[in-house]
Amino acid sequence: MWLATSQNKETAMTNTITAKEIADITNGKLIGDGNNIISRLSTDSRTLSWENETLFVAIKTPKRDGHSFIPQLINRGVKSFLITDASIVNSDEAYVSTVDFILVDDAISALDKLAKFKRNQTNATVVGITGSNGKTIVKEWLAQLLSTEKKVVRSPRSFNSKIGVPLSVWGCEKDCDYAIFEAGISEPGEMQALHEIIRPNIGIFTHLGEAHSENFSSERSKCLEKIKLFEGCDKIIYNADNRLVDICMSGAFDAAKLVRFGVSDNADVKVEKIESCGANSTITYCYKNKKESITVPFTDKGEIENALSCLTFLLLIGEDANAIKTKMSKLENIAMRLAIKQAENECIIVDDSYQLDLGSLTPAIDYVVNVAASHKLKSTIILSDFPGVADNESGLYKELAHLVSQKHIDRFIGVGATLSKYKSLFDKSIQTEFYTSKDEFLSSIANKIHFKKEAILIKGARNFHFEDIEEKLSERIHETRLEVNLSALARNFHYFRSHLKKETKMVSMVKANAYGTGDIEVSRCLVAEGVDYLAVALADEGVMLRKAGIDTPIIVMNPEMNSFAKMFEYNLEPEIYNFSIAKQMIADAEKRGERDFPFHLKLDTGMHRLGFEKQDLPELIALLKSQNSIRPKSVFSHLVGSDGVQFDDFTLHQIALFEDMTTVLKAEFPSILRHILNSAGIERFSQYQFDMVRLGIGHYGFSGIEGKSLEEVCTLKTKILNIRNVKKGETIGYGRQGVTERDSKIGVIGLGYADGLDRGLGCGVGEVVVRGKKAKIIGRVCMDVCMIDLTDIDAIEGDDVIVFGPENPIEGVAAKLNTISYEVLTGVNNRVQRIYVRE
Repeated sequence: MWLATSQNKETAMTNTITAKEIADITNGKLIGDGNNIISRLSTDSRTLSWENETLFVAIKTPKRDGHSFIPQLINRGVKSFLITDASIVNSDEAYVSTVDFILVDDAISALDKLAKFKRNQTNATVVGITGSNGKTIVKEWLAQLLSTEKKVVRSPRSFNSKIGVPLSVWGCEKDCDYAIFEAGISEPGEMQALHEIIRPNIGIFTHLGEAHSENFSSERSKCLEKIKLFEGCDKIIYNADNRLVDICMSGAFDAAKLVRFGVSDNADVKVEKIESCGANSTITYCYKNKKESITVPFTDKGEIENALSCLTFLLLIGEDANAIKTKMSKLENIAMRLAIKQAENECIIVDDSYQLDLGSLTPAIDYVVNVAASHKLKSTIILSDFPGVADNESGLYKELAHLVSQKHIDRFIGVGATLSKYKSLFDKSIQTEFYTSKDEFLSSIANKIHFKKEAILIKGARNFHFEDIEEKLSERIHETRLEVNLSALARNFHYFRSHLKKETKMVSMVKANAYGTGDIEVSRCLVAEGVDYLAVALADEGVMLRKAGIDTPIIVMNPEMNSFAKMFEYNLEPEIYNFSIAKQMIADAEKRGERDFPFHLKLDTGMHRLGFEKQDLPELIALLKSQNSIRPKSVFSHLVGSDGVQFDDFTLHQIALFEDMTTVLKAEFPSILRHILNSAGIERFSQYQFDMVRLGIGHYGFSGIEGKSLEEVCTLKTKILNIRNVKKGETIGYGRQGVTERDSKIGVIGLGYADGLDRGLGCGVGEVVVRGKKAKIIGRVCMDVCMIDLTDIDAIEGDDVIVFGPENPIEGVAAKLNTISYEVLTGVNNRVQRIYVRE
């Protein structure tokens, strides 16, 4: 059964509708004849694939105005637009005659009306899912479990916001059996609008966690806001073991509507036992006085809770227990992200094993096209047959061929007998190759260079095992890797952005290889999120960013005397912190004939490291006024202890001194920008944001306010290489420093001090996480490996080991070393592969 889905910021419907009908539904003013046919909605100009049938919804945000993309979209063939700005409509009759405009007061409100129209038309059982975590996994697992016999529509990826939900519901087909949508909120008052669009028949509450707690007065108020989604539901599924959720549900809904699971006495699906063995867990449960069991291929506590949500749903709709057992045993892990890694011959791999259907393929193709463009590479797709296609097989592959052509892919490689059967559908202008199996493809590329300077999307159905292709093409196979979650980094960036006025600019610090995470990919992410400036320590770092195609303004914080020629050549703006370097810059700028080249003045307000002091200002102003080759773009200073309450008086003293000094400078240079706040300062002293702020370690999830739920961005992982049993009293590792106090199970992991694991974490000081449990490092840390105590953990060779990350916060690791998180993060050696993930 083909699993229907919405597409990335572009959603389709089976039954078409005209622009005139859209105007009627939205109460909009139609400009045009209204006869254009619409099957898809889009809010993102980058993700269109069926331009002539798309209604582009122009949304204004603080970052960009969708109306600005309309002229180029008309040139690309888009014929229908939902707008709020009447001035965009050209008075030229020929222009209007080919295009339909629908003018509304509020684009998002109009989008909601369209979604409600589609919701009213469907006969499907609508499932609404909310919670702090697990929404997308439960949605995807339900789709897996139901789609073998039923027609299922679900929202793509994590489309659960005020824009994502209406786009998802628009994709709901009239004749589908189940429509599964998730709803996410971050502030009070948001859920009611989502409820009115989704109006679920069955509700599922996955989990109540800490996310977005900062916007609610209490966990109870957050829970009550979330469960507003379930108003009018016939049945509501949730975990009764969460006492707060149970209290809120019981107080808000009739008991007959509630379907609980868990170990609690009031659970309808009573969990009696959970046993983990290897990579599997067996769950014994009782439902309607009948004891049954299922086995799922997971051991993680969160995954088991998500599996129980799905089990309860299947029981609720009357699935046979034996069928449930079979289906649950085949649940597939959901990798909710794109992973980017280096490959051989200057290639980049984009690995997306999230799912394989047209809905998930479209955003993955969009992403690889963007990666190819930003890295100046060709775009390549390696794709397997679509799994489980029964209906309209030829139509599906025809649409795939159209999508590949529309996205201007340079090279397409199809793997599988079915894809090979339809190879004639693909555009002859595209370089195409087809293989009947993965093994045939791997044989064809053995012992020769098959890829060079390409961004390669690898996307295949599970049974094709495309991980073998990824391993073949990867530049490094060292299994120790630093995963950098760019989606979490972007969310942290916007958390700090939310503390600022709209006009305040942001500088992102990407020095020291972006704190060890990889400056080029991190910089590209931040530029895409709208950062105003980047800052590096050395000119060489700035040159690398320029060579990577990044043209955002860049500040060099520690310029060297001999580096100005490079900075002029690559348009890098230096920090000037004393008279010697100021005079050197002026001399070099005059030699090159530069005029008004920008630089950034550093003031010393108490750090006593670099910077001009108050008594230097008259001489400094005279020097700068005596020439016109360079000019100050900004003036700034460093706060010494903005993250510590004990230093608040000194912080305020620094700010007052800074304001005093910069008042003098602004009188002479009125356009100069001022900035003094760092990450902690943005949170704790936002009233002193001046014209600009600098964000550094805050990108990676570190807050200056205790209890703030920023997201940890980096996860250092490795694998268990070997497990052995060791008798009590034996010693482990060099110097016989690790002594077993009992008969023990010892694991060897592929990480040592050459990878950046500090030797101070050896001999029981440090801990890693295996299968959700802490394991102490035993004995000394070796150069390439170390040993951990697995005695109380049911681990196997090949299991993941988390050294630091959300499950083992880096701040805790730093505390054990009596150092700071910066040092731990920047200490990860370059031989450790950086993998960039997007959710």
